[in-house]
Amino acid sequence: MKYYIEKVTNYSFEEAIEKVTNELKNEGFGVLTEINVQKTFKDRLGVDFRKYRILGACNPAKAHEALKADRNIGTMLPCNIIVQELENGKVEVAAVNPVASLLAVENQDVKKVAQEIEIQLQRVIKAL
Repeated sequence: MKYYIEKVTNYSFEEAIEKVTNELKNEGFGVLTEINVQKTFKDRLGVDFRKYRILGACNPAKAHEALKADRNIGTMLPCNIIVQELENGKVEVAAVNPVASLLAVENQDVKKVAQEIEIQLQRVIKAL
């Protein structure tokens, strides 16, 4: 089982971020955090790196369900989505596969939520 769900697009980098953010909204997610890896590496390490952004997405209703089922599941939240520029100029968008990332969790209620989120994130990626 792959730990991510991905799609390579022909969008520009910024366009891909906008598109995935909108598709996440359509599925009830909001972007809580945005980490600009390229800028962080340049500022903190003096290293040049490709365009790479990590979006921390959360569906509040699903997060609430999961936290009711397991008080420590917040260690696995939010769902990370990456947008990265590839060497060929294309842009890849990839989302964490919540089912794969929660394989060690033995709570069936949490696994059910993860399966529902996996379906939603698959729709987000497919819509790009």
